[in-house]
Amino acid sequence: MDGNGRWAKARGLPRTAGHERGVEALRRTVEAAGDLGIRYLTVFSFSTENWRRPAAEVNTLFGLLKAYVQRDLSRLKQDGVRVRVIGQREGLPPDIAELVDRAERETAANSKFHLTIAFNYGARNEILRATQAYARAIAAGEVTGELTDAGFEQYLDTKDLPDPDLVIRTSGEFRISNFLLWQAAYAELLFVDVLWPDFNKSHLESAISRYHERERRFGAVTPGAT
Repeated sequence: MDGNGRWAKARGLPRTAGHERGVEALRRTVEAAGDLGIRYLTVFSFSTENWRRPAAEVNTLFGLLKAYVQRDLSRLKQDGVRVRVIGQREGLPPDIAELVDRAERETAANSKFHLTIAFNYGARNEILRATQAYARAIAAGEVTGELTDAGFEQYLDTKDLPDPDLVIRTSGEFRISNFLLWQAAYAELLFVDVLWPDFNKSHLESAISRYHERERRFGAVTPGAT
């Protein structure tokens, strides 16, 4: 979800205004995804690198996550949405960590729609943490035998989630910025020239349409190809 700051700058507004409009875009997208029959949606909300931003902006992002969960949690529960938050919990303010735990706990029984929020997340950090956890399991005698892809994935933040089929990057940037590097190995990538606060259902529909135009081979050869 990229482009909040540029959206605000183009309108002569503070960056915080862009982030606030970004939350509205998130609400629209979650609703649109459900309407379109999508069952899994993962959004990149705050990266491990975002700590480098000014403290006031970081605090705004924390406050917006808190406001989103507090305002929408009851509705998400009622609508059958399961909320997961992936990323590093250490270093988060206590009130944010408690809210994250509450959102996951209170929606754990839901299965109609799976909303995953990547917060204080970085894919390299995730892979490092998974490797460290696997090493601890070996040292404790909890695992034996050869390490496989499937075995390693059990130590990732997304161990209970399917790999993404489609990764959408907004704002016209052509990079994935440390997002789901392991999981997105065979995802289709789509870069759209739309700032996140302007993203809506029609953009999501267009992205899905473009996804269906692609042929996914996962390293194999298309049957009948020469």
